[in-house]
Amino acid sequence: MRGGKSVKKYVCDVCGYVYEPYEGDPNNGIAPGTAFEDIPEDWTCPLCGVGKENFSPES
Repeated sequence: MRGGKSVKKYVCDVCGYVYEPYEGDPNNGIAPGTAFEDIPEDWTCPLCGVGKENFSPES
């Protein structure tokens, strides 16, 4: 962990997209270094469009 924030990757349960905190999602306003927990609730998967609730921590 860096700065007390989780650096876990999260995987979309629908399409398999992996959210990588170090990369963020700059094309959708999420800066590199943003923990998944800090992404706004209205953010959606950049590949298939489902919401955060459809993501699971990578095991």
